[in-house]
Amino acid sequence: MNMKKMTTILSAAAVIASCGVERDESEVTIITLDPGHFHAALVQKTQYPKVSKDVYVYSPGGADLQEHLSKIEGYNTRAENPTAWNEIVYEGDDFLAKMLSEKKGNVMVTAGNNSRKTDYIKKTLEAGINVLADKPMAINTSNFQTLRECFDIAEKNGVLLYDIMTERFEISTILQRELSQIAAIYGTQLQGTPQEPAITKESVHHFYKEVSGKPLTRPAWFYDVTQQGEGIADVMVHLVDLVQWECFPGQAIDYTKDIAMESARHWATPVSREQFKASTGLDEFPEYLSAAVDGDNLNVYSNGEINYRIKGVCAKTVVTWEFQAPVGGGDTHYSVMRGSLATLAIRQGKEQNFVPELYIEPSAEAGESYAAALQTAFAPLAEKYPGIALEPCEGGWHVVIPADYRNGHEAHFGQVTENFLKYLKEGKLPDWEIPGMIAKYYVVTKGWEMSQGN
Repeated sequence: MNMKKMTTILSAAAVIASCGVERDESEVTIITLDPGHFHAALVQKTQYPKVSKDVYVYSPGGADLQEHLSKIEGYNTRAENPTAWNEIVYEGDDFLAKMLSEKKGNVMVTAGNNSRKTDYIKKTLEAGINVLADKPMAINTSNFQTLRECFDIAEKNGVLLYDIMTERFEISTILQRELSQIAAIYGTQLQGTPQEPAITKESVHHFYKEVSGKPLTRPAWFYDVTQQGEGIADVMVHLVDLVQWECFPGQAIDYTKDIAMESARHWATPVSREQFKASTGLDEFPEYLSAAVDGDNLNVYSNGEINYRIKGVCAKTVVTWEFQAPVGGGDTHYSVMRGSLATLAIRQGKEQNFVPELYIEPSAEAGESYAAALQTAFAPLAEKYPGIALEPCEGGWHVVIPADYRNGHEAHFGQVTENFLKYLKEGKLPDWEIPGMIAKYYVVTKGWEMSQGN
């Protein structure tokens, strides 16, 4: 049994407050529950108005907790725009019960071991506390059924449940979505076929990477798909979310009517002992990973593909994990949307210097007048996003995006949180968000189920 203890990590601002300086009352107080993934810390990379600097952390303790607190301390002590979080930490085996009984805050943030997350979410909502959850909120079909219940519980108790969809804030994705809504540029949405989908989204991630300028230490359980979830149920959430968000903006998706699953498959990435040590700091694979060990390699089912129809449109989503990115590279995104007049493509390979770049590629049906029509239809978008422009390239046009719009993946966590805080103030999510969340978790968990025999 762990020794129960309460510790406090004070920023300079919190020290001043403890010496008698009165602080403003805040509308929101954050609880961080069992942080085990760096995304929990990234929510606090930004300071927010009307959010208390006191953050209550409940954890069983150990390396995951220390890694989390180290990142928060780094944000508090950085030279540029330091934060002033005051982390009040409770360690003990009864951390969940303690959090539920004390109710020190009104927003619980969870990012960590995904095998526990759905249960954490349900119990927190039952206690009347809002939840901001890292994806995935469900990693299998059983979790999905519980998650459906969670939305009913949230509505009954007058609280919000929301997941962190950072990719909606990536500028090339935003512009791809905007362009797809301009009929003179995109035309009408093609339906496609399973063999030639109308929408394709592919993502490549890496086990070994840097976060906030430092090498990331992965917990060993991250490599256990029964705890982290397979890639098809994890990162795939982002891709399925973007299909809905881009193709059907503002529309509610009913998974019982609007989704038809076609096929799904999964496959493993081999991780050597040396790579595992570089990533986790551990010399050996833990016993709970033994079933996935083949010689000197750990086979991690982190890769997956789902083919499905959404409102009749054929979509394909693919997630792939490699150990380490090439020099100068990082996680990458590839996205294709096919309209009757043009294909909108995001590419992020070596040719693009591993930066996501957006292209407009006219179809044969576009005709000779398309170039002039494109310039006219693009002009209002250029006013909305000053500095973007079109330049001719092989096969069409490249959308030039100024560097100022590229604020990076880590900054997107702050943008999601700001959105969530706005919804909290309003007391509700947009009408389409909840059915959309249910639909996307149906797709990824049903895809996981279908892939088990493939």
